[in-house]
Amino acid sequence: MADADLDGIIRQLAKQQNKTLTGAVKARRDHYLGLAAKAKDAGGKARAKELAKAAMEQGLAAAKRLQVAADNAADSYARAMRKAAETAAAAVAAETKPVAKKAGGGTTAAKAARPKPGNKPAKRKAGKAKA
Repeated sequence: MADADLDGIIRQLAKQQNKTLTGAVKARRDHYLGLAAKAKDAGGKARAKELAKAAMEQGLAAAKRLQVAADNAADSYARAMRKAAETAAAAVAAETKPVAKKAGGGTTAAKAARPKPGNKPAKRKAGKAKA
């Protein structure tokens, strides 16, 4: 799991939590439906059924909010890691460019035009001409 990306882990954990939450919501709904079945009057039965319906709606809405928040967190993490990788690659590229210029020392044409420090041109005496 050490090599896995955290955005995948975030999504996986959210999926597990969503299943757990949905199971709890269904259990709560079943509890209210059980109370409706045991109710002795029509008002109590209707009230318990409404509670079951409301518990299911509210629970599923909470599960959806949890899933959306986890997706947003996973997307944000993945986006931040892509940006960090691009920034790191740009920094490495910026560091390697100046090193390449220093190591090369310039072009060969510039080296040829530059006089060498130890080699001075020979001086000629005035009056003597080479034949």
